[in-house]
Amino acid sequence: MSSEETRISKLPIWEGRVRMEPLDGGLTNRNYLVRDAKRCAVVRLGSDIPHHHVFRANELAASRAAHAAGVSPAVLFAEPGILVLEYIEGVTLREEDVRTSEYLQKIIPLIQTAHTRIPDYLDGPSMNFDVFAIMRDYAKTLEREGSRHIGKLPKLREVATDLEKAAGTSTTVFGHNDLLAANFLDDGKRLWLIDWDYAGFNTPLFDLGGLTSNNGFSEDMQKKLLESYFNAPLDAARWRQFMAMKTASLLRETMWSMVSEIMSELSFDYAAYTEENIKRFEQAYDEFSQI
Repeated sequence: MSSEETRISKLPIWEGRVRMEPLDGGLTNRNYLVRDAKRCAVVRLGSDIPHHHVFRANELAASRAAHAAGVSPAVLFAEPGILVLEYIEGVTLREEDVRTSEYLQKIIPLIQTAHTRIPDYLDGPSMNFDVFAIMRDYAKTLEREGSRHIGKLPKLREVATDLEKAAGTSTTVFGHNDLLAANFLDDGKRLWLIDWDYAGFNTPLFDLGGLTSNNGFSEDMQKKLLESYFNAPLDAARWRQFMAMKTASLLRETMWSMVSEIMSELSFDYAAYTEENIKRFEQAYDEFSQI
């Protein structure tokens, strides 16, 4: 048994024999599925990651508020470095699932509920997710740590400034800020939204942009999503703001990966992930520039 597994097995919440197995996924934490005599739970292990603006106290507060708002599993136990969540028996969505009308009819109200109801249940300091401030900080980290990508930074900073101006101001909601397909679970009756590492107040356009870019939406699907979310016809101004935030979400993911190349201790090919995201970002920026 590893030191992590030993630590998990000694948590005071278990009853009877404890069995566990590692779960795939998680680029900022390590996850285990744990069974005892009475229940099944998901255990997330991870410390603060200041260079990624990930703070576990914020994740815990967001997770508890998301459960109270009815969108996420219950928190069963927490201590520094460990978060234990109710296990939801269900199917993790794939990108092709997210693109279907059937699932979008469930995903959109789930996101709307998260955006509007979670703030009612938050306890503690306010959490913010300013993507442009985060990217400026990423650039400083890359310079300070001697990243192989330093030569790209002048152009990336220029683009980020361009996108920030285009994004303008928007209504603030409580964003999930990491809407990958794998963060949606279907238990056969309803959908759940999980993993609140990056949660914080933000424009809804960041979540909507991330949802579409992470899951391969066509332009037509993106426009329908916006009209459905806002329950209003889409005008040119909102479309340009949305495209700016969508592109910003891809630039932030690119710089996140660049920083992870030199800072992360997890076993993952961040260099390949960086190259993949650079291509996606550049394509999105080309599309934005043509508006």
